Amino acid sequence: MNIALIGARGVGKSKVARQLSCLIKRPVLSTDLLICYEQGGRSIAEIIAAYRGNWAAFRDMEYEVVAKVSALDGLIIDCGGGVVVDVDAYGEEYFSQRKIDLLRRQGRVIWLRCDPALLAQRTANDPRRPALHSSLTAEQLIRQRAPLYEQAADQIIDTDGLTSRTIASQLQRSLNPFL
Repeated sequence: MNIALIGARGVGKSKVARQLSCLIKRPVLSTDLLICYEQGGRSIAEIIAAYRGNWAAFRDMEYEVVAKVSALDGLIIDCGGGVVVDVDAYGEEYFSQRKIDLLRRQGRVIWLRCDPALLAQRTANDPRRPALHSSLTAEQLIRQRAPLYEQAADQIIDTDGLTSRTIASQLQRSLNPFL
């Protein structure tokens, strides 16, 4: 069984994944890092720039990586913040049933939820993180995606005020029956 961590950028998925890995002795794979690797080591910002802001192309790359990691077993999958969305021909986001079905096929999907204003503050002005939407603020986008994260999640962990170690311990206890 895999454990897929989802949530908005800045929620701490990568830190929690590493902490959980130490607790349950499972390897971590990051979908974003695998995309960067497959794109010749370019950052996500560089990939998006190379595709002239075409997030649909990035979401297709993400689907391919999710398909690969979901075919494996016993992983902690650190998913990119937008794994719950795909992008239509008009640039509008919608729920990515195809990616979530893959993640659920062989695992549990855990939404690490945090206050949208706090997340927007954490990620503001980070050059490694390209703009996600041309007309929405980060906070607005996080609020817009919240129902999609909820739809995708088998379990929700509220992370406000918690350390990554505490969150990982909570996850370990709640996942014990499945491990």
